[in-house]
This record gives sequence, C-alpha cells and structure tokens, in this order.
Amino acid sequence: MSIKKDFGTVDGKAVYLFTIKNDKGMVAEITNYGGTLVSLKVPDSKGKFDDVVLGYDKLEDYVEYKYFFGATIGRFANRIAKSSFDINGVQYKVPKNEGENSLHGGIVGFDKKVWNEEPAENGSNESIEFSYLSVDVEEGFPGNLNVKVKFTVTQDNEFKIEYNAISDKDTIVNLTNHSYFNLSGQGSGDVLKHKIMINADKFTINDENSIPTGVIASVENTPMDFRKLTYVGENISSSYQQIVQASGFDHNWVINDTGKKLKKAAEVYDEKSGRIMEVYTTKPGVQFYSANFLSGLEIGKGGATYEKRAALCLETQYFPDSMHHNNFYSPLLKKGDKYEHITIYKFSVK
Repeated sequence: MSIKKDFGTVDGKAVYLFTIKNDKGMVAEITNYGGTLVSLKVPDSKGKFDDVVLGYDKLEDYVEYKYFFGATIGRFANRIAKSSFDINGVQYKVPKNEGENSLHGGIVGFDKKVWNEEPAENGSNESIEFSYLSVDVEEGFPGNLNVKVKFTVTQDNEFKIEYNAISDKDTIVNLTNHSYFNLSGQGSGDVLKHKIMINADKFTINDENSIPTGVIASVENTPMDFRKLTYVGENISSSYQQIVQASGFDHNWVINDTGKKLKKAAEVYDEKSGRIMEVYTTKPGVQFYSANFLSGLEIGKGGATYEKRAALCLETQYFPDSMHHNNFYSPLLKKGDKYEHITIYKFSVK
C-alpha cells in the first residue's frame, strides 16, 4: 500500500505526495502534480541509501520553475519544429515556448497539471497510478485524450513507469519522464565521472535549435559513440559541432533492435557509489541530456545547489519532431487506438 500525505494545493486542487517502496528499502516519492518523481532512494555498494534524483522540497518550486524535474511530459515530449503539424490535411498550432518551436507539450503541459489518483493493484509490488483528461485542443492538440501513468517499485529494485492513452480523434502522443539522475546522490556535484552506455549505433542529427534535420547518422568515429561505457565528461567539451551547438549532450539516440518489445536502451555506472542504473523501454529513442542549462541558481532538496552537469536525463521517447520526418517512427495515435509505453529504471551495485 502506498502512503499518502498532503503536499499543498494548486488552483484549489489538492496535491499529494505518495510513497511506494519494496522490501529491500528502495523508496520512491511521487506527486500527482505533474505526475512527478520527487525522490528515489536506492542503496550504494556499501548499503547506504541516497536520493538519486534532483527535485524540490516544496510544491511551490515545482509550480514556479520549468526544469521539468521528475515530471511526466506530454502531450508531446521534446521538440516540435515551428510549433505546428498536420493531421489528415488539417494544420494544428501549438504554443511557442522555445524560440519558434514547441518544447515538452507547450506552455502548460502535463508537467503542470494536477492528476487524479487511481486505484493501483500490482501483486507484491507497490504502485501508484494517476489519470488525466487532456481535452480537445488543449495546448493546441486535437482530441480528448485520456491518459494514465502507473509507477511501481518492484522487488528487483526497478522503478517502472507504464503509460496508456486513448483519444477520440486522431492526434499525436509522445510521453516520457524527465527525471534528472545523479547516482552519487542529488546535490553531490556533477556527473562528469559517471560512465554511460547507450545501446545505439545511430543518432538523429540536430540543427542549431536542437531540432532533428531528418538525418540519422552513425555514431562511429564521433563523440556520440556510447556503445561502451564512457565517462560523461570525456567528450563533453569536444569541438564536434553537434556538441558545441547544444552546449553538451541533448540528442536523441536510435535504440538498436527498436521493435515494440522491451529492450535495454542505456546503462549508467557511478564508480564512486558503485551504483548502476539500467534503462529499458518499449520506445525507439532515448534522449540523453547532460543538464546543460542548469546554472547554479537552482536550489533543490535540502538546500542543494544544482550546477551545470549536476545530473543527466535519459528520456525514452519517439524521436523529436517525428511528425515532420517520414523516416522516423510516427507518433500518430489514431482515434480509438491505445498508446502504450513502458520504461524501467533498474538499480544494482558492483
């Protein structure tokens, strides 16, 4: 059974903090504001538990700031070029919130909504499930979209996220979680000494605004090659154009073996703590973001200061701007069809 406590109110709606855990001591705290992972405590190689995700102590900070710490992102994760797209010959315009482009669902995306609590049964595992009705043309997106997201802490030290959605009109859907991970513990400094493996032979080339050009390129002989565990900081200051224009890593990798089955997308290893995080997903892409735009002005949990590179994100997804590229997997959700997406963050030590 999850534990539920008051976390405040937003626009007169009650917001709660839910705690789920397993028998090994792994604990997740999640709020129905934005479907947000607030805290995730996992053991290091010596059995010490630390919170490995960035976030805030107070609801007010989640409401005020736009760093998407731990949030459920929708309707469309990542970027939409020129803030418009066509479905069945009809053009839809969505809010511009990153230059001329749209990022992470618009001005008031799913990360800024109060979700409804749903009953969640999951055998021996503790879960919490939220639902949200995104009404037709909310943030410009067509169709009444019923969304559910279920969070589970398993006995195998997995943090599992299951997304489901259905619409009464053809629409586009791309949901993800935007947790910032630091396996040494939140507030412990940068992640440049973390090692990362991304199970991808290819990535999508970006323009200067982080919008994919449509070109899918090989990682071979580039700083984008993470097929073996590599220090995050090894090439982050490279003169490679893709890294320079993004001020680090903020790109989509094309996961190998990209069917709809669950497959390993990435792995992160922190030598300092001994913690390992493996990422599994049913989606074809993963966005590796190296917290390029944190500035040290962000005060997080326990008064921690979040500097540039204080964490990394691994956002499982359809490719950014995928509706504009026929060679990308389509994010189109047809009327009455079901959107399904599973992501697992699995923790272990060595």
